[in-house]
Amino acid sequence: MPTPTIVVLGGDQTGQELLDEALRVLAPEVVGFELGFEFFDLSLERRRATHNAVVHEAAAAMRRTKLGLKAATITPEGNGDVGSPNAILRQEIDGKVIVRTGRRIPNIRPVAGIHAPISVVRMAVGDAYGAKEWRESEHGDEVAYRTERIERSVCRVVADYSFFHARRSSAKVFGGPKYTVSPVYEGMLKEEMDAAARRYPDVAYEPQLIDATYALLISSAGDTPLVIPTLNRDGDCMSDLVMQLFGSIAGAESTVMSFTSELKPDVVMTEAPHGTAPRLFGKNIANPMAMILAAAALLTFVDDRRAATASRAVYEAVFETVRGGLATSDLGGHASTTEFTDAVVGTVKSKLDVWSTL
Repeated sequence: MPTPTIVVLGGDQTGQELLDEALRVLAPEVVGFELGFEFFDLSLERRRATHNAVVHEAAAAMRRTKLGLKAATITPEGNGDVGSPNAILRQEIDGKVIVRTGRRIPNIRPVAGIHAPISVVRMAVGDAYGAKEWRESEHGDEVAYRTERIERSVCRVVADYSFFHARRSSAKVFGGPKYTVSPVYEGMLKEEMDAAARRYPDVAYEPQLIDATYALLISSAGDTPLVIPTLNRDGDCMSDLVMQLFGSIAGAESTVMSFTSELKPDVVMTEAPHGTAPRLFGKNIANPMAMILAAAALLTFVDDRRAATASRAVYEAVFETVRGGLATSDLGGHASTTEFTDAVVGTVKSKLDVWSTL
């Protein structure tokens, strides 16, 4: 069996520091098998020096290997600069879906009694992002316009993967777009959700308007795992809310996927959902949890049965470490970045050693 190869996309400030910690967890002496790595420097300095050529090279490598692990990067604000590498990467790997799962972190009190996992399956392209915008003067007033678009093929992927993910995680597909106000535009996603529900009759389905979804998340008992399919803009907002419902952004990873014509995941890129945290840079105090979880998530897509076992070991090790009282300052602890990773590495090794005897 050929060695699986992960394209490693370097980043900026603490983004790069936390990527380095995640790579420690993927070392062969930790996970128990060999992984290959191709490295690309996506730091702002390098992107500017190459006029984003390095981003295109990284995307081409991911299309070949099907696997990518990305650090947080800086997106400059000025017009005419290199912009967001995420937008380029998603476009070039044909990313259709972004999945972020909020989950309870041991010793951290969630909001409103939420404790069952909530996954947001977000449209990765179109909608408000990349929309054509312009302004005109009308009757002495300034009027702004925006033309957005979504595609049925993308709506179908979002809906189908939502039900697939819900079946795999014994969850309910919940929520949806504001199709009553926008039956033509937002209604397209609702139509595909209803069609997917017919293909997955064994999956619980409770469609809700997006505003009701927000309200019900805050007021519900929070004891049922949920999967929420969303448009791009809605999903951006919803995933931020969901992660904070669990008390911290630290317990989640972000997964970008493209799909085959059979609606199977093709190219997969995982990353932490947070930014580069410049005030923490160089202090060895940033929380590496989300980046380590991104590595664990990527292992589930590696075509090697050992990878799935290693992924579970990493997930369990991360949360057991926090449960045992070792955490960084953002979660009320005193551990350094490297101390936390050291503990995770040790626990993964121990788990895999014990499991191999059973």
